[in-house]
Amino acid sequence: MQGDSISLLHMPVGTLGIVGMESCQEITEKINKYLVEWRAERHIDISDANLRGYSSEDYRVPVRCPRFGSGEGKGIISHSVRGYDLYLLVDTFNYGVTYKMYGKEVPMSPDDHYQDLKRVIAAAGGKARRITVIMPMLYEGRQHRRTARESLDCALALQELVSMGVDNIITFDAHDPRVQNAVPLEGFENIMPTYQFLKALKKTVPDINIDRKKLMMISPDEGAMSRCMYYSSVLNVDLGMFYKRRDYSVIVNGRNPIVAHEFLGDSVQGKDVIVVDDMISSGDSMLDIAVKLKERGASRIFMFATFGLFTDGLAKFDSAYADNLIDKVFTTNLVYRTPELRARDWYSEVDMSKYIAYIIDNLNHDRTISELLNPIDRINKLLGRV
Repeated sequence: MQGDSISLLHMPVGTLGIVGMESCQEITEKINKYLVEWRAERHIDISDANLRGYSSEDYRVPVRCPRFGSGEGKGIISHSVRGYDLYLLVDTFNYGVTYKMYGKEVPMSPDDHYQDLKRVIAAAGGKARRITVIMPMLYEGRQHRRTARESLDCALALQELVSMGVDNIITFDAHDPRVQNAVPLEGFENIMPTYQFLKALKKTVPDINIDRKKLMMISPDEGAMSRCMYYSSVLNVDLGMFYKRRDYSVIVNGRNPIVAHEFLGDSVQGKDVIVVDDMISSGDSMLDIAVKLKERGASRIFMFATFGLFTDGLAKFDSAYADNLIDKVFTTNLVYRTPELRARDWYSEVDMSKYIAYIIDNLNHDRTISELLNPIDRINKLLGRV
């Protein structure tokens, strides 16, 4: 797809610039390498167009967000971005980035990362031709609706970005994509990494049998049903679901505690199962479901989660793996992963950098990304159906 010649009908919107915030340096470097390679190969086909900066050794725009000793900060862009088509990548959940405040080392919170993103947008001063924010895990995405007298943080953040001049917002596997209703007149793409997970599964577990008698998709709750229904449909396997019984009389850590997980679906006896959700936070729900599935006779248990936060550490998963409750946990490289997590035998990483590079390349040329958003043909090819 990327090696074809570029038609003059699809000229770039502006000079391509990629801003990798400090939270996204690793994946930004990979994305940049793909784009440098593709455009170097393609450059000769468009040499007559005399496009400034089309073929470059580096599309990254250097930015800094230094902090004063008090914790206050500012955003600095090191060179002009006038006329640029800017793509800003930020991982608001990267607690591995720190700064000093009053002599103490402080891990950056989602609020800190979001504020730095706004600082860089402000530093551009409205001179960029177009600004696209790529925020893989949506800032405050879990605070997407009101259940009491409380703030609607995600909707406010989206409106704030748009008011600052952001033209498009790209996110992955949003907790509730309906939050885009907060900015109905602006570009908002919620992208599902379905194909990339299946590709990683086939590579990591080559003996996986995609057959309804051997494999079953499991939704950990009603909120994840749409994800699992898609997997179930394209793989032509059965689907089961757990629903959460909560104790609404008390609140623990800001939420009503789960009393029990109840299962709905056909027998999982002797089948491999894939449990799919948007994120692993503490991991308690997923591991509780693994116990329930093993009690029902499930064979191997694989977990798909776009975002692996592991807020309570890795010990529970280590124990579950040692007890043969889980076989593999797949998460993407869209958010921060500790070196300890990446070294675990039960962990497998799903690389999204090439996919994002495809998206950026197409959008910069004002091309449709519909084919990229619908992976059914690639999934059929992966499964040998074509």
